[in-house]
Amino acid sequence: MFDPEEGLAPDGTILTGARRDRVPAQFEPVLASAVAAFGEVSDTHSELHLYGSVATGMARLGASDVDMLAIGVPAGWARDVSDDLSRRFMALCRGVEIGQGETADFRGQGSAAYGGQVFLRHYCVPIAGPNAVRRVRPFLGDAQAARGFNGDIAECLNRWRSGADPRRVARKTLLAAAGFVSVRYGTWTTDRSTAARRWAQLDPGQAGDIAEIFTWAEGRCTPSASHLNAVLGQNGAVAVAVERFAADVGLWSDLDT
Repeated sequence: MFDPEEGLAPDGTILTGARRDRVPAQFEPVLASAVAAFGEVSDTHSELHLYGSVATGMARLGASDVDMLAIGVPAGWARDVSDDLSRRFMALCRGVEIGQGETADFRGQGSAAYGGQVFLRHYCVPIAGPNAVRRVRPFLGDAQAARGFNGDIAECLNRWRSGADPRRVARKTLLAAAGFVSVRYGTWTTDRSTAARRWAQLDPGQAGDIAEIFTWAEGRCTPSASHLNAVLGQNGAVAVAVERFAADVGLWSDLDT
């Protein structure tokens, strides 16, 4: 969901609209249930964060996902709680999606860790556990941040060619496109619609497939196996996105070895 506050501050640091006081009241029971479940398994190092359209106040009742990230919880916890809350609150949201990570994933000097730090600082709202995220300095919206978010796009493409969910392909590809679009235009966005529009301006020959990829990301269309394979092929739109990302932003494999 588009965040109207996302962009760059005058000093080049990232701005977003993620705030605790932006959460619509209708979604508070979902968060309360997640926090209660989290409290049963957490320790002093565990964290639970909210992100996405609910965190920015842009969620649509009954149509948006409630997206969270749990750090330092037992294996399988996020999946089980996601399934449970999705069933319990199906009238309020499309689903509850809780990602799971470890504290070590967000530490260190590599691009992936850096991307995680940027994500926690600017896109996440702490709802349980240590509340230090907002005290970390703001990050620049630059190639380093874009690379941290999606520098694994070439690795993803290689995996997708062996079989993939079109929606996941589309969402990751458009996030990568948002990265090279941001660097190319000197702005900052993670919005899929903006990424699709500006990517099509850069590669008009791929405009048709880019428009269709956007419909996959929104869940409005599912491609045939042959069309998905074509888009993932050597001359397909996703390969074009990978080439642009590598040239304008840089891949993890190029810079973290």
